[in-house]
Amino acid sequence: MTSFRSNEEIFQMLCTACGLCCDGSLFADVELAGRAEATRLEILGLEVEDGDSNAALLVLPCAALHGKQCSIYEHRPKCCRAFECRLLQDVRRGAVSVDRAQAHISEALEAIGRTEALLVQLGQRARRLPLKERCDEALAAETADRRAIRKRAELGIAISKVESLLRRTFLPDR
Repeated sequence: MTSFRSNEEIFQMLCTACGLCCDGSLFADVELAGRAEATRLEILGLEVEDGDSNAALLVLPCAALHGKQCSIYEHRPKCCRAFECRLLQDVRRGAVSVDRAQAHISEALEAIGRTEALLVQLGQRARRLPLKERCDEALAAETADRRAIRKRAELGIAISKVESLLRRTFLPDR
C-alpha cells in the first residue's frame, strides 16, 4: 500500500536528488520572463545572454546550482518555478511510484556520468557548457589517434543513449 505524499515531499525526494533541468543535461538555456528578471539574475551573479527573439536567456548549467540544490530558490526565474519534468508529472498523477522515479533518476545520472567520463578521457573538461554542446565539441575534434577515434565513437553512442533516456523519461510532451 502506498502512502499519500504531499507535492512538497515528492519534490524533496525527487527534484533535490536530480537537478537535470538545471545542470545542462536537459536544456542549454532557459528563456526568462523579461528584462527585469534578467537583470535581477545578473545581480545575483548568473550568466544571462540575449536570445534570438529579444528574449533574455539564463545560460545552463546554472551557476546557482550547488550539488543538486538551487542556491537562489526563492529568487529563481518564473520558468523554473513553473517547470515540471515528465517524471515529476507522472509521479504526481500516480503513473509512476516515487521508488521507480528515484530509479529513473539514478539511471540517468549514471548514464550522464559515463558520458562525462568519456569527455574527460577525450580532454574535454569545460563543465560550463551544456552536456550536448560538450559532446558535440569532443565529437567534432579532428584526430588520427586510434584510441581517441574509438573513445569518440563510444561518446557518440553514450550521448545518444542519454538523449533518448532524457527524452522519454524527463522531457514533457510538447
